[in-house]
Amino acid sequence: MCIDLDGHFYFIVEFLHVKPGKGAAFVRTKLKSVTNGRTIDKTFNAGVKINEVRIERRPYQYLYADDMGYNFMNQETFEQISIEKDLITGVDFLKEGDVVDVVSHAESETVLYAEVATKVVLKITYTEPGLKGDTATNATKPATLETGATVRVPLFINEGETIEVDTRDGSYVGRVKTQS
Repeated sequence: MCIDLDGHFYFIVEFLHVKPGKGAAFVRTKLKSVTNGRTIDKTFNAGVKINEVRIERRPYQYLYADDMGYNFMNQETFEQISIEKDLITGVDFLKEGDVVDVVSHAESETVLYAEVATKVVLKITYTEPGLKGDTATNATKPATLETGATVRVPLFINEGETIEVDTRDGSYVGRVKTQS
């Protein structure tokens, strides 16, 4: 559920209805901000009215980036929109043709944020060759991906290989076998 609290939108992450032995009941909540992802604790007294906000999640395909922002196309209506870079989570791992979830306010059609898939498969365009014998420890080296982003990969990964990356923190997940 998403609520409007002092002009900001929050998702309710968890809640607990508390009815003490004496005094009025209240609800203890943990709220996550839609815009910046921060969590806050908020207590509501019993009977307090809160404004529920209708949020819609739709698939959009990434087309290209220009000076106006990142341009996406709605998968159902083929309508195009432009989204600012700071509203897209995992933007460094976005390549043309990728489908992202765009979350928007239902009444005003304002884009709140866009989410790239949690794990994406990308090709390595450049990395230094690993030296034989250096694999005794969990040593890593930088690798540049096809999107231009840089991630740390194990020494046995070579240029031209395809890997899976976690877009939340930019970490290497594993090697992907390509179909021949």
